[in-house]
Amino acid sequence: MKDTTQAGTARKVFARNVRQLRRLLEVSQEALALESGLSRTYVSEIERGERNVSIDNMGALADALNVPLKDLVDPAYFKDVKSKLP
Repeated sequence: MKDTTQAGTARKVFARNVRQLRRLLEVSQEALALESGLSRTYVSEIERGERNVSIDNMGALADALNVPLKDLVDPAYFKDVKSKLP
């Protein structure tokens, strides 16, 4: 069943943006996890949209990626990143 709720959509946007920015910056999940104080498994689950992330952990990831949190929840912010990835 497809998740069409606002929360489900926001989670997927956050997941996609974290993954795309991490890949664009050429940072491994392990390095991002270490920098943000989270586990690598947890970061992986976030990027797959499997975790409902707390605002504190969202902030930790944004800080680790050196980007404002608002950018990670903006559906259009990284719209053209796919074309820049290897």
